[in-house]
This record gives sequence, structure tokens and C-alpha cells, in this order.
Amino acid sequence: MSRDLQPAGEKPKFHYAWIVAGVTFVTLLAAAGARATPGVTLLPFGNEFQWSRAKVSSIVALNIFLYGLIGPFAAALYQRFGLRRTMMAALLLLSGGYGLSTFATAYWQFVLLWGVVVGAGSGLAATVLGAAVANRWFTQRRGLVMGVLTASTATGQLVFLPSLAAAVTSGGDWRAAPWIVAAATLAVVPLVWYFMRDDPRDVGRRPYGEDGPPDARGPAATGNPAARALAVLAEAVRVRDFWLLAGSFFVCGASTNGLIGTHLIPAAFDCGIPEVRAASLLAAMGLFDLLGTTASGWLSDRYNCRYLLFGYYGLRGLSLLFLPQALQGPALGLGLFAVFYGLDWIATVPPTVRLTGEVFGREKASIVFGWVAASHQLGAAFAAATAGALRTNYGSYAPAFIGAGVLCLIAALGVLPIAKARRAEPAAA
Repeated sequence: MSRDLQPAGEKPKFHYAWIVAGVTFVTLLAAAGARATPGVTLLPFGNEFQWSRAKVSSIVALNIFLYGLIGPFAAALYQRFGLRRTMMAALLLLSGGYGLSTFATAYWQFVLLWGVVVGAGSGLAATVLGAAVANRWFTQRRGLVMGVLTASTATGQLVFLPSLAAAVTSGGDWRAAPWIVAAATLAVVPLVWYFMRDDPRDVGRRPYGEDGPPDARGPAATGNPAARALAVLAEAVRVRDFWLLAGSFFVCGASTNGLIGTHLIPAAFDCGIPEVRAASLLAAMGLFDLLGTTASGWLSDRYNCRYLLFGYYGLRGLSLLFLPQALQGPALGLGLFAVFYGLDWIATVPPTVRLTGEVFGREKASIVFGWVAASHQLGAAFAAATAGALRTNYGSYAPAFIGAGVLCLIAALGVLPIAKARRAEPAAA
């Protein structure tokens, strides 16, 4: 454990970074429950209003798109207004958006509340938040912390999905799920307000893993956060590795929350699998993802992240190619899919964050990763809308699953050149 300068004989103090990480984990867990809601409401919601899968999927696609687009601007907002205030704003947007949606009756109202308000709130409490906390509060164990914070998405699924599905099924009303999520996100606000801190210097410490007294506080971030995010993007787009990172993460989004997170339950229902059982399957995948993503963070501190990503995308692609057969076959096949896909679901995040830091440096890493994450959600939005359209036109999700699997195999090859030139350079004397 890190040892800051202390009087002789005094035991090292517990580092406040772990409390910050814990609060962030709970915040991301609650936000994950919000993002899991469309998966269990898609069918009853569409049935009540007599809307097609394509129409309902368009609302989810807008939500996912804004969730990603807000990411780089969220990273700039963390610098400008601090982590605590931005996290509280995110939770209030999620709670308000879902709570008000239970009174909505028109398509445009759901576009505004689920698409815009919830999408923006999700973007402020997303993977970019975990990257900002890990980069700001940790020097040692950064990969492990990033893995655990990323895994909070899986834990959120594990906690929320079965209860949301049971509430919707038993009550016969999709509005039960938004009410549960609205209450859960609102309950986290006091926790963030009381315990969260913006910077190690706020508690008189250096980041975990560094010795000595805290650095003198520099001038507070000023200026327009949007302009800062766009300026960093203008620099990043001139670097080849940015396009490789963003392209692979586009495929990551298209093969995870945009496709599986949104459409697996309806696809399972099409094959005669009840909604509660399908939601339990997603929850089981969340459990395996909790293990896989945490292990991925540990591995990214020790091994070549390019090779880790190559393995993750390759295995995910093979799993998706197998999924159409698993849905039609015995329960064992679907169970095997849940294990292998679950272990790999968002294991790509810790090595992607680390490679982004290697290429662009600590100061700009969070904002650049925000743009990379925006590409992730662009891919997710594309998959959510496309899979819904394919199901409407062809009566099956199989083309969407197979297409995503092929994209993953292509991405597995595309990640190998990332930061390769930098690794080949000799260390400075």
C-alpha cells in the first residue's frame, strides 16, 4: 500500500482514494440499473402503445447515442465543476427522466425523457467517470480499480435485472421498472454529496501509490468545457491510434449494450423463453462479467493490452456467431453462451483505457477516452436501431447476431497495431 510522509513510528493511514472508488462504484451501479431498464420494458412498452420493435428501438438508440456523445464533454465537466457536482447532476437526471416517463403517453415525450434526459444522465455517469477517478486518484492499482469500476455495470445488471423483470411481469405494468430505478438513483445522491471528493489534495494526500506531501494546488480549470473537449478531439484525430481505438470500441458497443443488452430478452422471447428467465440469463452474464472485467483490470497492469484486446474481441465474435444456434437449442447451449460472453462482455474497457493513457498521456487521457467511449455508444446506437429493423423486416435477430460476430473478429485484428510503435521505442537513458 502507498505510504505518504508521516512522523516516524506512525502507521500509514487508510487512503481516502478507496472511499472515492467505493462511492463511484455505487454511482455507476445505480446508473447501470438505469441503462438495463429498456431491456425489460421493450416488449410490454411496445405492446401497450402498439409500436413496432423498430419504433421502440429508435428511442433506445437515441438514449444510447447521447449516453456516448456526452462522455467526452462529461470528462471536461469533471475538470471544470468537479466530480461530486457532476455525479449528483447525473443521478438527478436519471431519476427525473425515468420518474416523469411513467406519466408519458406520446412518442415525442419518450424521446425527450428516455432519449434525451436519461441519455444525458447516463453519459455523465458512465465508463468515463470510472476512468477519470482511476486516473486522478490512483497511480498504483489503476488497472485493477478501472476493472472493478467497469464491472459495476455488470453488478448493476445482477442487482437490478431480475427484480425489474419480476416487477414488470407480476404487476403487468412496465412502469414498475422506471419507478424502481428512479428511487434507486435518487437514494445515491446523499451518499455522493457527503463522501465524494474531487481530488486527492482535498484530503491532503497524493494519489494512491505516490509518496510525499500533496502537490500545491494549481489554478482551477476555467473556460468552456465543450471547447476543451473539442480541442482535445482536434489533436486526437491526427493520431492513427485514436482511430484504431475508436473503431474497435465502436464494434464493442455494437456487440454489447446496443445488441445484447437491448435485444437479447426480446430475441429469447421470440424463441419461447419467458422474459424473467431471459432477464436471469442477462443477470448471470453480469456475474461472469464482474469476474472477467475485474480480472481484465488486473491483467492490464501486467500484460500487453493489445494482445488482451485481440483475445477478448476474438472470443466475443465466436460467442455471437454461436448465439442463434444456442437460442434454438437446449438450455445448455445458452448457458455456455452466458458464461463465455459474460466473461468477455466489457473486459475490453481496462486495456482500452490503459492504451489511451499510453498514447495520449495522463492529462488528456480522460477526455480522449471520452471520445473513444462516444464511438462505443455510436456503435451501440447503430446496433440497437439496426437489430430492431432487421427483426421487423426479417422476423429474426440472427442476421444481427452474426453480423456483430463478424465485426468482432475484424476488430480483433484491428487492435494489434495500437501503440505498437511506442512500445518498440527504446527507453530514454
